[in-house]
Amino acid sequence: MKVKIGCFFAAILASLFSFCYAQTGSSVIRGSVFIQNNKPAEAATVVLLNLPDSTIVMSALVNNTGAYQFTHINPGKYVLFATMLGSNKTYSQPYNVASGQTINITAITLAALNTELKEVAIIGRRPYIEVRPDKTIINPAASIIADGQSVLEVLRQSPGVRVDNNDNVSISGRQDALVLIDGKATNLSGADLSTLLKGTQAGNIDRIEILKNGSAKYDAAAGGVVNIVYKKGKNLGTNGTYNASVGYGRYYKASTGVSFNTRTKVFNLFGSYSINGTKTFREIHNDRGISYAGVQSSYSSIYKNIQESQVHNFRLGTDFFLSANQSIGFLVSGIVNNNDFDKNNTLKIANRGVLDSIIVANSTIDRNISNINYNVNYTGKLDKTGRTITANITHTRAKRQSAEYITNEFFDDAGAVYRDPLLLQNISPTKTNNWTALLEYSNPLPKSSKFDAGLKFSRTQTDNNFVFGPQVNGVYTINPAFSNRFLFIESIAAAYADYNGKFGKFDLDAGLRGEYTDNKGTSVTTNLVTPHKYFNLFPTILLNYRYNDKNEYALSFTRGINRPSYDKLNPFIYFVDLYNYQAGNPYLQPQYNNKISLSHTYNREITTSLYANLSTGATFPFYQQNDASKISLTTEVNLGRAYTYGININAPLQFTEWWTSNYDIDASYQRYIAYARYGNLNKGTGDLIISSAQDFKISKTIAAQLSGKYETATFYGINQYRPTFMANAGISKDIFHKLGKLSITANDIFKTYKDRIYTNYQNLNLRLVDLREYRKININFSYRFGRATVKGAAGHVTGNEDVQSRMSIK
Repeated sequence: MKVKIGCFFAAILASLFSFCYAQTGSSVIRGSVFIQNNKPAEAATVVLLNLPDSTIVMSALVNNTGAYQFTHINPGKYVLFATMLGSNKTYSQPYNVASGQTINITAITLAALNTELKEVAIIGRRPYIEVRPDKTIINPAASIIADGQSVLEVLRQSPGVRVDNNDNVSISGRQDALVLIDGKATNLSGADLSTLLKGTQAGNIDRIEILKNGSAKYDAAAGGVVNIVYKKGKNLGTNGTYNASVGYGRYYKASTGVSFNTRTKVFNLFGSYSINGTKTFREIHNDRGISYAGVQSSYSSIYKNIQESQVHNFRLGTDFFLSANQSIGFLVSGIVNNNDFDKNNTLKIANRGVLDSIIVANSTIDRNISNINYNVNYTGKLDKTGRTITANITHTRAKRQSAEYITNEFFDDAGAVYRDPLLLQNISPTKTNNWTALLEYSNPLPKSSKFDAGLKFSRTQTDNNFVFGPQVNGVYTINPAFSNRFLFIESIAAAYADYNGKFGKFDLDAGLRGEYTDNKGTSVTTNLVTPHKYFNLFPTILLNYRYNDKNEYALSFTRGINRPSYDKLNPFIYFVDLYNYQAGNPYLQPQYNNKISLSHTYNREITTSLYANLSTGATFPFYQQNDASKISLTTEVNLGRAYTYGININAPLQFTEWWTSNYDIDASYQRYIAYARYGNLNKGTGDLIISSAQDFKISKTIAAQLSGKYETATFYGINQYRPTFMANAGISKDIFHKLGKLSITANDIFKTYKDRIYTNYQNLNLRLVDLREYRKININFSYRFGRATVKGAAGHVTGNEDVQSRMSIK
């Protein structure tokens, strides 16, 4: 089967190459644009002018290799100029073009603007949302509402991104996205990833890149890629940004942080530190109806959780320039998260509509989490053609200490105590270690093309110990039915090849990635061993066609994998209350996604995309209820197949000089078909998500913004979701000659953003409302210091992004 897939992929590539090379005939002008240090000026614009009248003939965007190309050029005399944000406009010398001739233009190098005021003015014109054929870019600095917000909150409000009530980030459907920071590993997922994103201030971020279809260079993430890029400058010197924010919802919110970059001819030193202190509230209403032996019962609980957190987020790195073509870098980054929880769960039990009893569970949790990444990287240019080799070694250590002590109190229908309290302990330390090595090679080829290849090896070990049991005669004991020690070892070996080329009006990015996985989970307590070994091929094809200056088309196909996070494989039984448990599934298999999309971009602004996605082994939460004991167990299972067909439209509009807006509409049809062992589920549903941002320029220094996001009722797995809506607003004023900014923002103004879910499947009848503290008001201040054009640290890909995204320590 894998040989057939490989042959099929090769045949597609051969057909595409044959077709593209057949596009010959008229005159062609091609060349490259670079910034300092011969780095590609990606997304720069090149304009072709007719001489002598300087009329515009056409324009083109520079690709990620720095290349551009004009085709179907009439004979004549021409000149070109290149421009990019933060750089001076630069002209080429004049060229005479004859019929059928191909002209190779001398490379253009763009120089950075020298004055800070000019750069500030240009940055101010960046739109909040930029939609391109291959990705969507969110610019937090262009959004007032992003002031004082965390990256997670910015993502929650961004078009094309879904952040659920458990802070899971997804792009393609509801599958977890691969989250990178400056192309480097985050080393986290689940609760830890949300902690990092909550502790990362949007004020320190230059842009967020959202890729629905990553190339073969990325780990085969089925849920898309989110790349968070820190601010960077242009020249020698020192610069930085300071941010501070205070706010209030039901409880206090506060954060402050600083980022800096200093660069000399010998080295570059960069770093950031932030501290985020918050107190938050969460409330969950869970109502289950149970029919057994002719008796209708209801188990209704109200869970309340107050959490105080102090998150320290840091990164410190340096790049040493060994020569003009070689550099070595070191990076240490991580988070330290200290949490105190105060939990209360009240369970009311009724039979035939009459209250029978009440169980109240109170507990406090002391939980401390640390996650540290150590990275060494090397970059070297092999020759003048631009061939480059990069190497990375990354070591990640994660540790959690968590201690919870629970008091269960029992009352009858009259409120009288009918038995002694039940005291329980819940101790769950966890350790995770990962080593990742990555070697990559890049070779620029003739005719504005490039070939990339890479090798990666990753090894992860986790040690999870779960101690649970009651207090007996004043001493806590261990209940073997709940307690367990789980060891997990996983090795992943991967290799990829990727080709990027330009053929007339076509841009092609085609690649193939192979990944071999060998893992084994061992339950020390039960002697259960669950090994998994599998190999998969992941082809990617992205083909862009520029019909003319106004119309551009893109066709893509990607295949990806979602490996379960380590905590979801852990068979621990987690106590919610005496009748509600959660557990991992050691037999959980990966989910595979196959996605194809066709998009059209008009005038480089309005983008319309048609897409289809097939998921096999689709992973969803599944409830197993024992009607006799009334106990419900929630776990993740490979429920079946999921099909999604949709259309996405993104359109920026400018109504007046002072009022601009952006609209994003995503309409889809989804169908879920369960495997026979999970019932007869075969259900289709519609889904509509509308996002909008309105920007108002009140004066030269005062601006305002309104944004909103709405999703209709939809079905997911076996859960039916009610509609959700969030509205946000903000106003800002530039101060200190536009080096500083003061703003006031309000999130979830109408307190409408919450999950409302109901399930009626097999023997389960469940209603759930999950309300978190999203409504709040913030006062924010930011200030840029130093030279505004200091060049930032080089981006390094550490290679263990996929592994890190699965390290979840809750």
